[in-house]
Amino acid sequence: MSDKIIQKQDLPDFLKSLKKTYEVFAPIKENGFHRFKPLKGEENIDLNFTNTRLSPKSLLFPQSERMFEFNLDEKSADANIVKEAPKDYPPAVIFGIRPCDAKALRVMNVNFDNPEFRDPWWVRRMESMTFVGLGCNEPSSTCFCTSVGSGPFNEEGLDVLLFDLGERFLARTLTDKGEKLLDEAGVKKDADSAIKKKADALKEESEKKISSKVPTDKLKEKKVNDLFNAPFWDDVAFACINCGTCTFLCPTCWCFDIQDEITKKQGDRIRNWDSCMFPLFTLHASGHNPRPEKVQRVRQRFMHKLKYYGDKYNNGVACVGCGRCVKYCPVNIDIREVFKLMNDL
Repeated sequence: MSDKIIQKQDLPDFLKSLKKTYEVFAPIKENGFHRFKPLKGEENIDLNFTNTRLSPKSLLFPQSERMFEFNLDEKSADANIVKEAPKDYPPAVIFGIRPCDAKALRVMNVNFDNPEFRDPWWVRRMESMTFVGLGCNEPSSTCFCTSVGSGPFNEEGLDVLLFDLGERFLARTLTDKGEKLLDEAGVKKDADSAIKKKADALKEESEKKISSKVPTDKLKEKKVNDLFNAPFWDDVAFACINCGTCTFLCPTCWCFDIQDEITKKQGDRIRNWDSCMFPLFTLHASGHNPRPEKVQRVRQRFMHKLKYYGDKYNNGVACVGCGRCVKYCPVNIDIREVFKLMNDL
């Protein structure tokens, strides 16, 4: 919609202006890793990162969240009545989110906000948030975003996209939310044609740096049973230790469990992240487990991401090519190899 200029030396004042209206989350380096945290005082954000170890999905889908509360005191007027836990949805900004992570939220959105079901907490957080993306000048060697419908400067899911041009940012507004945010922060200076060309050249150069590619062209036409019964699953799963690292780091995983926790006569119903890689994830109350073997759980993870999701939503694959699972898997299971195995079967 418009291209503005933010000088890097003015960034602290820009963020300070935002904090007057919004709760601002930004990447901060702690103990060697970057993570998105709320800016409370004078913390210095650090934009010198590829991908944060944990994606910012937890800001919309918390790792542990109180859903409801209840009172077991029979003497109380509200005994045994389940009430929604109080929540707050202030206007918020996720500043510096990578384009792959912004796209990942759109991948997740079809599960939490669709014609059949709307998760009220997810929906309200999405409505309250403004997403300011930071393009990737130097993608990681494990990134393959351009193969799965994204890219280092992909605009999907963003309200503003920042191009790091050295001493300044070009801030490209993509939605009315983005226009409003820059206006409230007092960003007025328009980018001239030379700066716009420089930003476009940076985007093209960054896309060429994505060296990892994965094939996806045949996945849609594959029969589910052929992939399910493929001969390679034992080899893929052999090294897996079911640690769940891949699912907890993945920006598109949404598995959760709901548990009641009671202290004395006060109870809370809590939603916690869970993982299809854990043996207890599919354990029935009867004691039966439809996926008791490791190979079945590994197959489920990849089949859901690369086949089931696309077949159900007709929305590509449930992977944005961020490379986190490749980078952090302790036994070096590589989703890029599984793409090839499934696509080329």
